[in-house]
Amino acid sequence: MQSPPESTLRQRIEMHRASGQPLSVDEAVPIVGALALELAAQHEAGYAFFVYPSALYLGQDGHYHASPSSAEPPRDPRDRLCLPPESMGSKPGTGRASVYGLGAMFYELVTLGSVGPSMMPLSELVPGWTRDLDTVLSMALSQNPATRPDDLRALAQAFYQIHQQRAFAGMSPNLANLGDAPRPAMVTSFDIDVSMSLMPKAPEPGRPVVQVHAAAPPPPTAHHEDDLHSIKARLEADLAPRYMVVRQGMDHGPFRAVELLQQIASHAFEEDDQLRVGSQEAVPLVTHPDFGAFARHARLHRHEKAEKAALVQATIAESRSTRGKTVFFALSLLVILLGVGAFILKKRGEKNDKIAVIEEVAANVESEAGIKSKKGKAGGGGGRVVGTSGGFPQLGGGMSCEAAQNAYVEEMKMGEKHVADLTAGQFQRVLGNGAYLNSCGVPDSMSVNVCAAVQNGRAVGVTITTSPRNPGISSCISSRVRGMSFPSHPKLDVTRTSF
Repeated sequence: MQSPPESTLRQRIEMHRASGQPLSVDEAVPIVGALALELAAQHEAGYAFFVYPSALYLGQDGHYHASPSSAEPPRDPRDRLCLPPESMGSKPGTGRASVYGLGAMFYELVTLGSVGPSMMPLSELVPGWTRDLDTVLSMALSQNPATRPDDLRALAQAFYQIHQQRAFAGMSPNLANLGDAPRPAMVTSFDIDVSMSLMPKAPEPGRPVVQVHAAAPPPPTAHHEDDLHSIKARLEADLAPRYMVVRQGMDHGPFRAVELLQQIASHAFEEDDQLRVGSQEAVPLVTHPDFGAFARHARLHRHEKAEKAALVQATIAESRSTRGKTVFFALSLLVILLGVGAFILKKRGEKNDKIAVIEEVAANVESEAGIKSKKGKAGGGGGRVVGTSGGFPQLGGGMSCEAAQNAYVEEMKMGEKHVADLTAGQFQRVLGNGAYLNSCGVPDSMSVNVCAAVQNGRAVGVTITTSPRNPGISSCISSRVRGMSFPSHPKLDVTRTSF
């Protein structure tokens, strides 16, 4: 189906602006009133949104409804004037902001002008309307949100009440005083679409009525629940708007009986509000023989709703508490795991610091060859012998382990058998702790072979080999071994140690 030319309220306003003919108050009240009731329900469901004409589209039911655009701030400058000052054009609002928006749209509908400091009272721009309408708009358009009402249903009722009073003021005196007699049709208004689901259901035959709450017994004038449907039917037949309600010192009405029932069901009026019928004295709503039972049922419904809301809040709080406990447990477990990991790493580091000695061999270099070599032979290195002590050649030092062995052997009379003069345990106490490897930065993955020729408590010959080969580390280890102190003996002993 093709959309009408005024698919949004802004398009409708601009069509009227082009023709120079604003909407009448009779046309604007149903638009704003129906919107107020719809937006009230959405705010009560917890939604916040922007209210401006371009975000309101015309539905097939003939009423305007909020579109998805209401989630975004307006772009049209005229639309932005419908937002309250506290929103600053970018913050979606609650019921209090929507009251301002509806008041601004109502003013623009009937005047084609925008709200602002220079706006004139509506009663001066629209002939035939009293200052009551100015009062409603001044409250709805209050710049201070603290003094602006937030009840959209009350705003709808205020527009409806002013509209209804004007309709009856336009009747002849004879028609206005018909009492309970049928009256002519009123000027077109909007329906206050309030569910009557609070009405108690008629009990099934043979099934006892169960009380939901152990409330105080109803007043003697109250009717039983099985009579409420007949009361409702009788009240719906009463078409005379003769019911006035005094709430917080303000008069509301007059209402028809069915309208008052709807107001009670929607909690607009409560038990303690005063009800005046015609010229009768006002009495508390709860004590009225017809409306008292409905007021009590509305109160029970409010209590049930509050209890459900409290239960939901308690459930949410418990869920948050459970999540908090879970997070605390997870964090505690994480701390424990981190502690265990740190302990393992520490132990692993300590283990790496302890270099394992793979092989430790000590032997005397005296040979059984039975030959005495001369100094200076190729490969002998006998020139490194600096003297003798106790018949043993004394080496000068600074040689490799193999050169020291060769120099020493060439000076010995061969044919005599000897054993090592220093044991592997004695060498282990000096070379086996491996601390000197750490000081040279030996990585865990490197293997090290140490060959040390020791005489008179010092290493006169040292050979270091590493795998993988690293001359720098080999030189460092050799220097450390040459600077060590060993048990002293005049004979030359050789140790081979692997890490």
